[in-house]
Amino acid sequence: MSIRILKYGGTSVTTPESRERIARTAIRHKEDGHDVVVVVSAMGRSGDPYATDTLISLFKAQNENYKPRNLDFLMTCGEMISAALIANTIEKLGASAISMTGQQAGLITDDHFGDARVIRVEKEKMLRPLEDGKIIVLTGFQGVTETGWLTTLGRGGSDTTAAVVGVALDAESIEIFTDVDGIMTADPRIVGEARVLNAISYEECYQLALDGAKVVDHKAIDVVKRAGKTLIVRNTFNDAPGTVIGPESYIAKLGIEDDRDLITAITSKTGLVQVTVSMSLTSPENAIFLESLEQNKVSIDMINFFEDRKVFTIQTAKLPAVLEILERLNLEHRFAQGCAKLTLVGHKIHGIPGVMRRIVMSLSKAGVEILQTSDSYTTIACLVHVEEVGKALNALHAEFGLSRDPE
Repeated sequence: MSIRILKYGGTSVTTPESRERIARTAIRHKEDGHDVVVVVSAMGRSGDPYATDTLISLFKAQNENYKPRNLDFLMTCGEMISAALIANTIEKLGASAISMTGQQAGLITDDHFGDARVIRVEKEKMLRPLEDGKIIVLTGFQGVTETGWLTTLGRGGSDTTAAVVGVALDAESIEIFTDVDGIMTADPRIVGEARVLNAISYEECYQLALDGAKVVDHKAIDVVKRAGKTLIVRNTFNDAPGTVIGPESYIAKLGIEDDRDLITAITSKTGLVQVTVSMSLTSPENAIFLESLEQNKVSIDMINFFEDRKVFTIQTAKLPAVLEILERLNLEHRFAQGCAKLTLVGHKIHGIPGVMRRIVMSLSKAGVEILQTSDSYTTIACLVHVEEVGKALNALHAEFGLSRDPE
């Protein structure tokens, strides 16, 4: 029998009405002849009683010098509550269901607490209840080490759970349900003309997720890409078809290639600091500086090397660590806080003349100052002041015609 994976985020499991909608969807798939695994996140968002961020705040308020293993133990609770409630709702509606933790489902991870990686799935632990005709309601975001310690999979971990389980069970489909209609050309809260994409490639979606889009996690994209599985992002609260995520060859076969022109979508990431360090390319401090960043787990982005300086961006939270390194090495530096990265993503963008000109001209016309740029095979990124993100996104969205319906 074919298996379908249905993953629901925190906003989708918050109310009794939404949980009943999830239960009825799962039952419908079961009645259509499919085995069903429902993967759930903790209820709500930051500030809600059982949300993951709320649990983290509760924990850290008592002791900031905590052990990550103990925090993981607490953070698994939110998903357990969601799974139990939804399994109970399914049974109330007359179907057979079982709630399972990541440990009970056989998701074995390494011991990197807080950001663990699934190293194998003991899938027979899920196959047995499926063979008994039960709908599985599985806690996302968590697993267990070889020695029995509970772990969490990092931000977006419930998406990763759905992807990993879908691949392990060779599921017919993996669907991520959220509170929007799919992957959009921009954040609709900022760009009113943003529209839903019918399809997007693995590479494009991975880059969007990495650079600020929060609809699906980049680690989940990586999992399905390596397995060659497609992923569908849909809205919990309506029947919109959603967005298909897959290889370019598959998208071409769908006959909707015109949905994505030169630029597929634009995203933004805030909370960045631009750092400039005075240092020649041949300076002996180069290696020491970069090694110190690595030792302090500082990830740098938008890296530009010049003859007499380095320019890069970091997360604001890492600024104290970077300043300590710079002062210890006695390196001249300056930094600009309150920055944001705009990323234009498109599989056709590489090597096309005039794209950068259009970006610069449209931002200039909108009165947006470009602080720095970088590019890759599928992206062009601009660093801007955070207060200019809204007008920058709207200007670029209009410049590249992303609001128009596909022909």
